[in-house]
Amino acid sequence: MAVQTPSVQPPAHVPAAPGDQPAKRRANSRLRLTAVRFARNRMALFGLVMLVLLFLMAYVSPLFYKWDYTELDFTAFQKPPSAAHWFGTDQTGSDLFALTARGMQKSLVIGILTGLICTFVAAAVGASAGYFGGWTDRSLMWVVDLLLVMPSFLIIAVLSPLFQGTTWLVFVVLLAAFSWMITGRVVRSMTLTLKDREFVKAAKYMGVPAPVIIFRHILPSMASMLIIDGTIQVGAAIIGETSLSYFGFGVQSPDVSLGTVIATGTPAAPSFPWLFYFPAGCLVLICLSIAFIGDGLRDALDPNSSGAKARAPRTTKKSTSTEGRTS
Repeated sequence: MAVQTPSVQPPAHVPAAPGDQPAKRRANSRLRLTAVRFARNRMALFGLVMLVLLFLMAYVSPLFYKWDYTELDFTAFQKPPSAAHWFGTDQTGSDLFALTARGMQKSLVIGILTGLICTFVAAAVGASAGYFGGWTDRSLMWVVDLLLVMPSFLIIAVLSPLFQGTTWLVFVVLLAAFSWMITGRVVRSMTLTLKDREFVKAAKYMGVPAPVIIFRHILPSMASMLIIDGTIQVGAAIIGETSLSYFGFGVQSPDVSLGTVIATGTPAAPSFPWLFYFPAGCLVLICLSIAFIGDGLRDALDPNSSGAKARAPRTTKKSTSTEGRTS
């Protein structure tokens, strides 16, 4: 999925006088138009439905499923999928469906938290560097360049044993700390173009504090890019967490994630394929659904993107033919 920087949009939040209803109507109209554009994208809808189903599988199905991920069935070792064990069992008698659902819970929540944190950090650091300039810009960009050249995977792998036995939120912080730099640079570049706009200068002359200008006037103007980037970051964080857990540097036993479930089933995949393909298939579906949603949001929020332009002629042609048949 290609990351495209959308054109700078007019400020979404414009201070309105009391009783100024047209501004609210314009905001509602823009939100409705975005929803309609997203709904026209079939792949985005497919991704949204698929992600909802995966969330239900991860968080709702364990409430009704008779096996827990900590329970063992000593009468079923490495049994194939059946009515009793939907995804089969592994060599210890653990139910693979329960393990996969638990692993998806951990991977999804880590991915979402990491995506939110790194998007917020990128927006705050990039906008501050672009708005203040000078030594603030140079210092923050030096930190960005330093983090970009550091081998993040190896650093997290080295630090991971130090945090064993602690909360998994430390793992979220480590993933977010090495995931925000490129977005931060994009935000800085967009801030450099926005800070000379009339609405920002007007806020300065009115004595509005700099943090208020950044978070109320500048960042809302690039909200579409931040939303799209946040979606991409969620998918990237899930893949990163799964990779680290696969090699034993992420979520530790007795808890599980998709990476640990896949790593456990990989050696037995040729003889007992359900041990590998079910959790790996769930991981692929999660990443695909998030990618489809990200593409749909990009086309809905940025009509000038290549995907939206490619879909526009087909939509126009279809509507024209429909009008012709009606007439």
